[in-house]
Amino acid sequence: MASMIPHGRIEGVGKPVSRLVLGCGSFRPDDMTRAEAVLDAFLAAGGTALDTAHIYGRNGASERAVGQWIASRGCRDRIVLITKGAHHDAEWRPRVRPEVIDAELGESLERLATDQIDLYLLHRDDPAAPVGPILECLNGHVAAGRMRAFGGSNWSPRRLDEANAHAAAHGLQGMAASSPHLALAVARDAAHMAHSIVSNDAEALAWYGRTRMPLLAWTSQAQGFFSDRARPGDPESARRFRRYDAEDNWERRRRSGDVAARLGVTPTQVALAWVLGQPGEIFPIIGPGSVDHLHEAIGALDVRLSPEERAWLNLES
Repeated sequence: MASMIPHGRIEGVGKPVSRLVLGCGSFRPDDMTRAEAVLDAFLAAGGTALDTAHIYGRNGASERAVGQWIASRGCRDRIVLITKGAHHDAEWRPRVRPEVIDAELGESLERLATDQIDLYLLHRDDPAAPVGPILECLNGHVAAGRMRAFGGSNWSPRRLDEANAHAAAHGLQGMAASSPHLALAVARDAAHMAHSIVSNDAEALAWYGRTRMPLLAWTSQAQGFFSDRARPGDPESARRFRRYDAEDNWERRRRSGDVAARLGVTPTQVALAWVLGQPGEIFPIIGPGSVDHLHEAIGALDVRLSPEERAWLNLES
């Protein structure tokens, strides 16, 4: 197994934040054997940060499973608990409103069996909504002790700047972190996801490098696209990985295999190392399906890519 997971810092959290964040979206109370095995191994490897959300799983299954595990292990003080709320509705209409935040935060706290979230992320944004009422709502929950810090998931740099400028001008706590999609494979999604994807967005990546805003990269391993499950030209692979099924991504995958062979690692580790090496404060969210997959992801921490390899992997040379 690779070295222990190192830690970074997110303003306001007050605890060491592991550089790999464990995505818990697939965990549920009726299948705790797998969840416990992965969570236990993550904790033993130095992992501290767990990512879930109000909408993950039926009736909050993910949050309930995470809360059940934390209670059973008595490790709440060691865990950086991250959850998200105020996702769009089924018709993709924005719901980033104080009353939605209030209600969903309350439900998340109950499911997670805790009285405080370490980092609360607004799951989506509504660019037409004024940032003032949103920030006042979140600051109220910080003052009440229901959360330590907050940020935005799928918020654009422009909106994050807008929110933090407003916070600075009004003496409020601002956005402490951001969670967009960042992976070596560039996702193809509908227009409503445009601000969620920063892969190959040079301007956005430069902003993260310049501001040092902690970036929690969701789907950092491209849903397994760099594993043996993805095969170019295979209809099942095209269906499973439709978000990444494009000629340029298949070439990235081929090149990751070449680099992996030279370094004696796996293509998935190369792809994750590419994310970890982005400028700025990077915290990839990983979603291992097993302890073996977790150990493979942790191994990426020991992979060192040269600037030339990084550019070549991303088709820049």
